[in-house]
Amino acid sequence: MGKNKPGYFGEFGGRYAPEILTEALEELESTYNKLKNDKKFKKELAYYLKNYVGRPSPLTFAERLTKEWGGARIWLKREDLNHTGAHKINNAIGQALLARHMGKKRIIAETGAGQHGLATATVGAMFGLETIIYMGAVDVKRQNLNAKKITMLGAKILPVTSGEATLKEATSEAMRDWALNVSTTHYIVGSAIGPHPFPTIVRDLQAIIGLEAKKQFRKVADKLPDAVVACVGGGSNAIGMFHEFIKEKKVLLFGAEAGGLGSKPGEHSATITYGKTGFIHGTKTLIIQDEFGQIVPAHSVSAGLDYPGVGPQHAHLAKSSRVDYRMVTDEQAIASFLEVSRIEGIIPALETAHAFYVAKDVAKSLGKKKDLIICLSGRGDKDVEEVLRIMAGGGAHE
Repeated sequence: MGKNKPGYFGEFGGRYAPEILTEALEELESTYNKLKNDKKFKKELAYYLKNYVGRPSPLTFAERLTKEWGGARIWLKREDLNHTGAHKINNAIGQALLARHMGKKRIIAETGAGQHGLATATVGAMFGLETIIYMGAVDVKRQNLNAKKITMLGAKILPVTSGEATLKEATSEAMRDWALNVSTTHYIVGSAIGPHPFPTIVRDLQAIIGLEAKKQFRKVADKLPDAVVACVGGGSNAIGMFHEFIKEKKVLLFGAEAGGLGSKPGEHSATITYGKTGFIHGTKTLIIQDEFGQIVPAHSVSAGLDYPGVGPQHAHLAKSSRVDYRMVTDEQAIASFLEVSRIEGIIPALETAHAFYVAKDVAKSLGKKKDLIICLSGRGDKDVEEVLRIMAGGGAHE
């Protein structure tokens, strides 16, 4: 993080939010700084992560994928086995506890693939908090199962129809709601994006993924893995997976971002590959934009990667070349989705399928007697209908 510049990762990050949110962001920052090292708070968080989420999540050796790919040994960090089926619950529980400590009775969230919305609705039900979820109308349609679950848990979904009606618009609406209701409401940001302190809070709450993976791998192999791979949209599962390994220079880190349908603006969500520095949702980061600095609509077959920005720490890790970020097209992600399901008996989320595609390539280049961990960020139940529809000839976003 930049010296004397809290909330910055190199040149990226900061707090560029409307003045009306300054007080709420400062309250959140001071509450978090006070509680993050508080023994009682840490014990409370650990209790819910163990007894409600089901942590630690297993580290599984993928025997069949290792054999099939013919390269490095493949290990899976099984965030898909968490309660609600993805990594999002780690952050949602932590932030719900922060909301409770701040005396907020209402929580709101944005969601793309529906996993963060589902996690937020789950903790809202568990803690008895009024819960509102903003979800793009396009995503409500393509992630219908999660939308139904969210409603079943007692939360209210407000479909967003403006713009592309996906994650960016849902985030904008959630920000507006928070600005109008700061005294009663906490906005549980779902990814490592947004104004300071959100990228830091989300990263810290997701860092348990990498912490556990490192410890688990050391126990079975008595060494560090040679490479770690995760998918990157806003980037919460990836920053959680990478955080513990960033200082371990011998461990290669790879991020998989959404190459969508092609390289033209509007066809992809490959923010690190094609993005330029700008401002989105209160932070300075890499953004997909035109020559006039206007944000260009993003596209990905996976609703959770369909965002034209990326977490500021990822922008910094890309610029400093600590992480190698690679693009994966919709077609390649679907191929991986089907391959992993067939070979390993695990249906991964479409988001995670991007990571598997990159991992296959990396595993082959590393060669045998090397070890690679993939963050299996979520399960793919939510994506089965969408994949079958596309395979039957249905286009994206229909």
